[in-house]
Amino acid sequence: MSTPSSPAQSPSISAEALAAAAERRALQLASEPSAAQMAAEHEKRQKFRRLIDPGIVRPNPKGQATASLKTLFTIAQNLLREPDNPKYQQFKRTNAIIMRDLVEPKGTLEYAIELGFRPEVQNFQPFYTFNPRRMDDLRIGTAILKEFIDVENEKAERAARSKVDQKAVAAAVANQVKLAFMEDRKTKLLQDQREKEIRAARAAALARGAESREASPSIQQSVARPVRMPGSAHTLSSEGPPPYEEDSDDL
Repeated sequence: MSTPSSPAQSPSISAEALAAAAERRALQLASEPSAAQMAAEHEKRQKFRRLIDPGIVRPNPKGQATASLKTLFTIAQNLLREPDNPKYQQFKRTNAIIMRDLVEPKGTLEYAIELGFRPEVQNFQPFYTFNPRRMDDLRIGTAILKEFIDVENEKAERAARSKVDQKAVAAAVANQVKLAFMEDRKTKLLQDQREKEIRAARAAALARGAESREASPSIQQSVARPVRMPGSAHTLSSEGPPPYEEDSDDL
């Protein structure tokens, strides 16, 4: 008799594998933001948006506001790309570009401070130095800057395309007007030429009529002129025979 086969046994899982899986799960859960963290980040984003509009956009001219946002974005992006580079960890307040785009305009230094830069003095020189513990604020603030700059770039591109389209339409209209003018001029020249030919034909007809009228009396006179018959003192006229004259001998 054959003995029944024993059920298949599941492979055993080592304690090390279980520990590794638990660690991965813990890291995954730790990397996922909690509801409180997501709410805090959302509030931080809204704060950065308010710092831009109305903070920077409204009190400054449009061109200056755009330039200030781009300067802030360059500073923040350089620091995110190379966080350990001392060159990007601070900026000097008296720098010409910093003075023009961050110090003089309203609201721009407030944005830099919210990114994580704090004012300090080094060797009697004013600087704004980044606090490494504010990397999350730097990341969020940089994303909001990019958001506004992208919108402004899209507006500028649409305006440029619209301007090009308007120029194209204006050029097409001008070309149509030019063609219509040339066509009208051509039509006027042809009309003038026809009228000139008609006047010349009328003048030639009048001249021929005048010549015909001048020639008609001479023809009539030559027909009405009396004709003398040879060998006779009498004259035959187209008006009929002369009246009868009686001979004086018969009286």
